[in-house]
Amino acid sequence: MRFVGVPIVIAGILAVCFFSLVPGMPGYVDLHVRTGAVGPAQLGKVNFPTSCNAQAQATIEKGVALLHSFQYMQSEQTFAESAQLDPQCAMAQWGKAMAVYHELWDFPGAETLKEGRQDIEEAKKLGAGTEREREYIAAAAAFYQDDASLTHTTRAQAYSSAMEKVRADNPKDTNAAAFYALSLVALAEYDEQESANRKKALAILNPLFASDPDNPGVAHYIIHASDTPELAPEGLAAARRYAQIAPDSSHALHMPSHIFTRLGLWQESIDSNIAAIASASKEIQMHMAESHYQTHAMDFLNYAYLQSGQESKARGLIADMKTVRGASEREITEKQSLFEARDALELHHWKEAASLGIPKLPPRELDVTYWARAIGAARSGDAAGAREDVQSLIDTIAARERRSKDQGYKVNAGESVDQREAEAWLAYAEGKADEALKTMRGAVEREDLYHVDSLGMPAREMLADLLLELKRPEEALAAYQAALKESPNRFDSLYGAARAAESAGKTQEAKTYYAQLSKIAGPGADRPELQEAKIYLARK
Repeated sequence: MRFVGVPIVIAGILAVCFFSLVPGMPGYVDLHVRTGAVGPAQLGKVNFPTSCNAQAQATIEKGVALLHSFQYMQSEQTFAESAQLDPQCAMAQWGKAMAVYHELWDFPGAETLKEGRQDIEEAKKLGAGTEREREYIAAAAAFYQDDASLTHTTRAQAYSSAMEKVRADNPKDTNAAAFYALSLVALAEYDEQESANRKKALAILNPLFASDPDNPGVAHYIIHASDTPELAPEGLAAARRYAQIAPDSSHALHMPSHIFTRLGLWQESIDSNIAAIASASKEIQMHMAESHYQTHAMDFLNYAYLQSGQESKARGLIADMKTVRGASEREITEKQSLFEARDALELHHWKEAASLGIPKLPPRELDVTYWARAIGAARSGDAAGAREDVQSLIDTIAARERRSKDQGYKVNAGESVDQREAEAWLAYAEGKADEALKTMRGAVEREDLYHVDSLGMPAREMLADLLLELKRPEEALAAYQAALKESPNRFDSLYGAARAAESAGKTQEAKTYYAQLSKIAGPGADRPELQEAKIYLARK
C-alpha cells in the first residue's frame, strides 16, 4: 500500500494498521491500535527496575511508559494492576500518585491532591525496597505535602528540587533525568525563569536522546521543552521520532504536531493529528482515555487545515466535534465556538465574525467569541457594535482572570493581548489611526514578553494588517516578515506580505510570497486567495 504525501514517521505507523472510517468524520483514517488486540502495546522502551515481584515489574515499566506519554488514565489503571499483582509494591502506589499529577496540563485540585497524598502515604507505609525507590517516593511526597497554603509554583519547585536529587544520586537512571527535565519545563510553564529552565531541560534531554533513543519520555519532553518560536528547531528530530517510539499512544501521535505547527510544517501536522484522532477515538471507546485526547488533536488539525488553505476541511471539524465519544455538551460547545471564531477571523470573514452567536458557557469562557466579534465588527465598519463587544470582552477577561487567581495561577498585570488587539481595531473603526497603532503595538510588546500562541493569530500579524489598511505597505511588509520569523508559513502572513510587497511596487518579493503561499497549500486547498496568487504568478 502506498501512502502518497505521508511522511515516513506516519506512514510507518499506518502501514501496520488496518483502516476504516471514524463514524461521523468523513475521510478520516481510523488507526486500530494494537493495544489489547494484536500483541503487547508499543509504548517505547523503559528500564525502571524496582524491588517489586517479577509479575508486577512488567506492569510497573508499562505504567512508567504510559506516564511518560501522558496517557494518565491508562497509567493509573496499570499501576493499580501492579498493586494487585504485588500488594507490597510501594512503587505501584507512587505510580498511582504520579498518574493524577498532570504536570503540564492542569494543577490538581484539593480532592486530587488528597488522593495523591493518600497513595504516597500508602507507599511510605509499605516501605520502599531500595534507596532509589525511597527518593522517588520522597519527591512525590514533596509535591503532595499536606499544606493548603502552598501555591502551585511552590509545590512544583519542591518536587523539582527533590527530582534533581534523585537524578544526581542515580546518574544512570534515564527516567530520573527525564522526570527532572519535565519538572523544569513545568516551572517554565509557570513563568519561572522560563527560557533558562527550558534550555536547562534540553541540555539534560538531548544527550539522553542519543544514548536512550527509545525512551518515550525523553523524546516527549524535548518536544515540550522546545515548544517556543525560539527553540522549536531543536525539537524537530524528537518530533519526527516520538510517534515511532510509542505508536500505541494517541498523545505520542499528536505531540509532534506541536513542533510541526511552530515550524509551519502543515502537512506533517495534519498527518500527525489525523492519526492521533483515530487512535484517541479507539482509546476512548476502550475506556483508556478521556475525550480531550481527541478534541485537542482536532484543535491542531483545524488550525493546520486553515494554514494550508483548506477551508472546507477546517469548517467540517465544527460538526465533527459532535461525534467525539465521551465529550460533554460543554466541551463540544467550547471547541465548536473556538473553531467558529478562529475560522471567521483567519478567513477574514468579518461580518461572520461580528455575528457569531454567544455560546452557552460560563462568562469566563466567552473571551474568544467576544474577541472575534469585536474585531469582526470593527473591520466591518460597525464601530458601535465593536465597542459593545469590546466591553463584553473586558468583562469576560476579568471573569477569566478571577477564576485563574482562585485556582492559584499567576495572572500578569495590565491589559491582556486580546483586549489590546480588540481595542486597537475599535480605534481604527472610529478613525483614530494613531491610537489604533499605539494600542496594537502595545499588544505586540505584551505578546513579546511571553510567546506567540502556536494556534493563535499573532499580534504582529494584526499590526501588519492594520498598517496595510492604513496604506503603509512598506511598514506592513516589514511587520509581516517579522511575524513570519516567529510563526513560519502562516497563510495570512504570507498573503499579507505578498499584498504589501505588491502595493509597495516590490514585484519580485510579491512573487516570492505568492509562490510560498501556493507551496504550502494542501491537497484540498480551496481558499480564494490561492487563485489570486495563481493569477499573479502567471503574469510575465
